[in-house]
Amino acid sequence: QVQLVESGGGSVQAGGSLRLACARSGDTYSTGCMVWFRQVPGKEREGVAATDGKQFANYADSVKGRFTISQDNAKNTLYLQMNSLKSEDTAMYYCAASTFPCWLTGLSNPQRIRFWGQGTQVTVSS
Repeated sequence: QVQLVESGGGSVQAGGSLRLACARSGDTYSTGCMVWFRQVPGKEREGVAATDGKQFANYADSVKGRFTISQDNAKNTLYLQMNSLKSEDTAMYYCAASTFPCWLTGLSNPQRIRFWGQGTQVTVSS
């Protein structure tokens, strides 16, 4: 089992920045691709960024150039640095771990996610 706990959400003005963190514990060696998703009530969960903790990183078009995903393996922590935030970035953000590599998981296959965090709310006001 793997436990994921997100932190760092909050309210910010448009143009501002936030850094989300996701602390992993448990059997972390069983995880493959790490992904940040977000969800707005009434809409489907959307993949935002994915990484394998090494060279691979992939982003949704809507956040490219503004968000950066990174992973500190020594601390077992995943991060999402979010800059130039827009009101449309308002959502609940979830950290997720797949047991598959990123080339199989990507941003569009939530069915390949094995473990989910509880989510952290990000609210951007214009």
